[in-house]
Amino acid sequence: MMLLSLILLPLLGAVLLALQPRLGAKGAGQFTMCWAVLALLLAGGLGCPVMSSREWSLPWIPDADIALRFSLDGISWLFLVLTGLVTLFAVVASLLNGKGDRAYFALILVLQSALFGVFTARHFIPWFLCWELTLIPAYLLIRLWGGTGAPKAALRFFIMTLGGSAFMLVGFLALQLAIGTMDFDALGKLAANHQLAGGLEKAFAFTGASGHTLLTCVALAVFLGLAVKLPVVPFHAWLPAAYAEAPTPVTMLLTGLLSKMGVYGLLRIFLPVFPEVLPSIAPLLSWLAVATVLLGAMAALAQTDLKRMLAYSSVNHLGYCALAIAAAAAVQTDRSALAAALSGTVLQAINHGVIASTLFFGIGILESRSRGQRGLNDFGGLRAQTPVFCGLFGIAVFASLGLPGLSGFVGEFLIFNGAFALTPAAAVVSVAGLLLTAVFLLRMIRQVFAGPLKPSLAKWQDLGTAERIVFGIAILLIAIPGIWPQLLLQFSNAGILELLDLLSPLP
Repeated sequence: MMLLSLILLPLLGAVLLALQPRLGAKGAGQFTMCWAVLALLLAGGLGCPVMSSREWSLPWIPDADIALRFSLDGISWLFLVLTGLVTLFAVVASLLNGKGDRAYFALILVLQSALFGVFTARHFIPWFLCWELTLIPAYLLIRLWGGTGAPKAALRFFIMTLGGSAFMLVGFLALQLAIGTMDFDALGKLAANHQLAGGLEKAFAFTGASGHTLLTCVALAVFLGLAVKLPVVPFHAWLPAAYAEAPTPVTMLLTGLLSKMGVYGLLRIFLPVFPEVLPSIAPLLSWLAVATVLLGAMAALAQTDLKRMLAYSSVNHLGYCALAIAAAAAVQTDRSALAAALSGTVLQAINHGVIASTLFFGIGILESRSRGQRGLNDFGGLRAQTPVFCGLFGIAVFASLGLPGLSGFVGEFLIFNGAFALTPAAAVVSVAGLLLTAVFLLRMIRQVFAGPLKPSLAKWQDLGTAERIVFGIAILLIAIPGIWPQLLLQFSNAGILELLDLLSPLP
């Protein structure tokens, strides 16, 4: 029941907020912050080795083998803790910026509850319900509290994500009709025994298509739904406008958590369920990943709006996760390279969630102090005026460009270590993305913090006590995994080994 309690806890907090009409914006934010701390502590407690209640299941439609089933392993736990951390981070950022009211904070809690469900559901139906539930609060948070272009950006985000989900739903309904189950673990076992293609061929014999062709179509439909959320080029069109127009704390949620839904789905659903057809679609996946890495970096290099620059930077960095998935799909015989690529994907997702949220938090500080300005050329010389802010923000930037010793380096290193062995051509081309990332991030640091101080910035104050505490904690979360990556890997290793046994069973 502890797992169910974690999923429902944020919903309970949202209901309690709704029942307090006289609660002001500051009080609602403080209440949500306390509730987010409680959710983070409960999520962290579920990782305790002595905790036995890590699964909850309730039969829903037994005749169709549909159950509300949620379970927890090391990989899921890492994503739960990330959800707790980034949600708390976003709530604190909202309080510091004076952003939001009761409805705003209640929607954040609803979003957190749905995310907890996405990262623990082990049957497609509850997983899909939670997946779709994230759309509603995210859309409203962008639409109601965003900038002047928020209505259009929110609508594009909603339509593109919903469209991708429709393809994914059709794919799993086909599996349900052919196999009789949508349970992820059951499908993974059947896939390991090469039974899915045969089941689809028998069920859809009237099409005249082979089982391999049908399963490939299902796999591509599921990939499309996940690719929109990741996002993978060219399904990223919703992201730059949504990130730029959303309030900065909401952007932190979008980049830190919602994009990780796509990574998680590729790791925990796409790879285990479709190993039969992965080699045949691997070339397509590889070059989509390369396009995501390179085009994301080149688009970031062309931006002058700091939020849009970091938005495209997120596309670029998550492209490395797509590269690792494509590499794992291409060659399933080199277990050591597979293990490196998959472990790197988990680390990249978790560490990027913290790093990107910290960077957007820094942009939010610039935006609030300058009364809405966030252009690359709106600042200059801030290093002398705000040295603490410059130092802390600079550490987050160097983590993002993969400086050894910081968390961003470890995931990228493992991904390329695996990708060079599995898909060397795609890996070689993708290396250019690392160089372009360094160019636009260092240019941002130079334009904002170096050079002569602009007269309009002469009265700026450095970080306050609360901002220093929040930034300092974020930097610790960036530095510690960079020095001690095993801190995270020890939780994901068991899940990675299980995935390896599905993809590349030992003889």
